[in-house]
Amino acid sequence: MDTSDSEIVFDKDGVCNHVALYQEAIDKLLVPPHEREERLKELVTKIKADGRDQQYDCIIGLSGGIDSSYVAYLVKKLGLRPLAIHLDNGWNSELAVRNIERIVKKLDLDLYTYVINWQEFKELQLAFLKASVVDIEMLTDNAIGVIINKLAKQFKIKYYLVGTNVTSEAIMPRTWLYNIKYDTLNIKAIYKKFGRGVKIPSFPLFKFIPFIIYRYITGTSRFKKFGFLARIKSISLLNYIDYDKEQAADFLVKEINYTKYAGKHYESNFTKFYQAYILPQKFGIDKRRAFYSCLILSGQMTREQALEDIKKPLYSDYEREEEIEYICKKFGITREEFDNIMNDKPKSHYDYLSYDGIHHKIMSFLR
Repeated sequence: MDTSDSEIVFDKDGVCNHVALYQEAIDKLLVPPHEREERLKELVTKIKADGRDQQYDCIIGLSGGIDSSYVAYLVKKLGLRPLAIHLDNGWNSELAVRNIERIVKKLDLDLYTYVINWQEFKELQLAFLKASVVDIEMLTDNAIGVIINKLAKQFKIKYYLVGTNVTSEAIMPRTWLYNIKYDTLNIKAIYKKFGRGVKIPSFPLFKFIPFIIYRYITGTSRFKKFGFLARIKSISLLNYIDYDKEQAADFLVKEINYTKYAGKHYESNFTKFYQAYILPQKFGIDKRRAFYSCLILSGQMTREQALEDIKKPLYSDYEREEEIEYICKKFGITREEFDNIMNDKPKSHYDYLSYDGIHHKIMSFLR
């Protein structure tokens, strides 16, 4: 990591604070190697027992990326009965769609695909672009949370097994995203100011009480005493195994005819453009620095290899122009409008109404 994280701090030896934070996360979240087999066995036994009388005993997300695809393979191998959920927000790459089709067929998964109303989602994303806030992806994250919560309740499922893992994702500067991903108040405030007045009646948004439950109670160990309120518990299954991202990708290629692609979360055409153009160009953020730092610290990549890879351009000139043309056409804006948006000064999510105040009060109560 470097000073593109405005809050980075280096010690006298030149080691940044993210190294200590990474180790802290590993110590706290990664199951120790000698305990993995037994604790995974206990976890699976518990999930099977709790879902014994239901159609499914767990939910998994399926984006077409490596992490979620490998989780899909694992849950089937462990004998679980998952309901796979995919959110189609209009930006799926053809490659991601093919990968999902192959996974579903090979693993014989029941797949629920939620298709967001594109007109509504387009208006929201465009408003976020115009607002010049850093975390445009919180719209998708919010929608996924609502849908999972809804389906968990509908099918009486208690466990959500996620692809998020501490080994390859523990480092992410807090200034590079908005921490309160389910902040519906912030979404509404931004849309009210920058939206074009199009109604968004069907977009999945948390209401206040479900937001509090999902953010602070569902699946959080510190709220065990309120466990009866939790509809679903979120579990990072990859923290129970020795997870190597490249080895997992190679395995999927061999076993499921999975097609690999460059970049993290590039299964979405928008996420690819957001990470490869909007973030570096407008916010000075290259997320590869955080991703590579995790891989270096977990022994999956050498620092020398990372330094060489980071020199590679995210787009060629031709690809960049082609992508910008595609994005403008998809949003229905001119190149001039897009350039004006890109040239606007970045703003903070906190410049708009948010649940930040109540968030701090809750966190103070917890301490």
